[in-house]
Amino acid sequence: MADAYDVVVIGSGPGGYVAAIRASQLGLKTAVIERDALGGICLNWGCIPTKALLRSAEVYETLHRLDEFGLKAEKIGYDAEAVVKRSRDVAGQLSNGVKFLMKKNKIDVIEGSGRLAGEGKVAVESKDGKKSEVAAKNIILATGARARTIPGLEPDGKTIWTYREAMVPKAIPQSIIVVGSGAIGIEFASFYRAFGAEVTVVEVLDRILPVEDEEISKEAARAFKKRGIRLITGAKIEKTEKGSGGAKMSVTVNGKSETLEAEVVISAVGIVGNVENIGLEEAGVKVEKTHVVVNEWLETGVRGVYAIGDLVGPPWLAHKASHEGVLAAEKIAGVKDLHPLDTTRIPGCTYSTPQIASVGLTEAKAKERGHEIKVGRFPFRANGKAIALGETTGFVKTVFDAKTGELLGAHMIGAEVTELIQGYGVAMTLETTEADLIRAVFPHPTLSEMMGEAVLDAYGRVLHT
Repeated sequence: MADAYDVVVIGSGPGGYVAAIRASQLGLKTAVIERDALGGICLNWGCIPTKALLRSAEVYETLHRLDEFGLKAEKIGYDAEAVVKRSRDVAGQLSNGVKFLMKKNKIDVIEGSGRLAGEGKVAVESKDGKKSEVAAKNIILATGARARTIPGLEPDGKTIWTYREAMVPKAIPQSIIVVGSGAIGIEFASFYRAFGAEVTVVEVLDRILPVEDEEISKEAARAFKKRGIRLITGAKIEKTEKGSGGAKMSVTVNGKSETLEAEVVISAVGIVGNVENIGLEEAGVKVEKTHVVVNEWLETGVRGVYAIGDLVGPPWLAHKASHEGVLAAEKIAGVKDLHPLDTTRIPGCTYSTPQIASVGLTEAKAKERGHEIKVGRFPFRANGKAIALGETTGFVKTVFDAKTGELLGAHMIGAEVTELIQGYGVAMTLETTEADLIRAVFPHPTLSEMMGEAVLDAYGRVLHT
């Protein structure tokens, strides 16, 4: 058996590699087991490369609006292969960055697939079939998740795509059906529409972006329809047939049937945890609905075994995984005064056009929980910076507890809101009240001024509408 470690992390995604770094910082001898590229799905096939794709789409769309800014250009076009290459180069650069961080923090990287093999043991099988075993006082499971499939819509890599195929198209299809209107589905719909594809989004629930505040969903629907994206909500998919020219999908909405046709179908109907083949059942680790069950400290109930990130369930966000990785490492190291992660204070972002970002409770959820609330709103069209940018679609919304002044939630749609939302995230973490936020000074001219105005509006003090 190889040298014993204080911590062995199985998986090197944003939860796993961050957990390893924090464990090493705390003086624990640490190793990471990874079967593929360092950085996991997020860095190689998710968060980062998709944002590179969406940046290309954003620039391309802006080029078609040059006359609004008094500018001219000729022969505007795109090279799909170059767009994809840039995305892959960005992912490769950051994967190499993780490799550097492992070396810097003296973390051993073991290539292969890891599985629990008894108390304090991890079995490793390399790609060429070689088997070994490492000893670990503590094990952090960070194996992540994969795209969920539904019957009749099994991916084939040609006509039915998952996010993987959608990220590396050889050419932009003329038509696409996106099944699922969560963040992943909407981002791909936004990307492909920017490059001219006819896009239809099919959602089983009664509105797109169903986890967002209802007002945000409605504004997003208006904006996407204006861009030419067709939205079908409350849909039941009856069957999908594949042919040489693409796919035919039969859907029923309010009792009426319709057949949709497209070159490609992108399935974006959620994810399932990678719980298979890592020794969970043999070790006695509890699994529910493809996710590992953990307590507030990410402990599985099996001594010395922790689990983090997408493997343990929603919200399925990279930054949630990283925070859990830090928390697990600090719990193992015996750090005092730790605080469990409050998932209601984790911002969520959708990088479509327009962008969407939120943190905390929606207006409906706040009411469901019995809060008497005050709600504030401020539109992009009334903000000087937004007008100067030519980005007047959207608004900022705040939800406060009317009795205590506690900020319960914040919801945004519009340009760069994914960069703004953390201001409210910090405010909620610090348990800031409306009085604190009203006293805060927001710089002018900035988009962030809308955040202050949305607070003022909740208390009848808005200045610029």
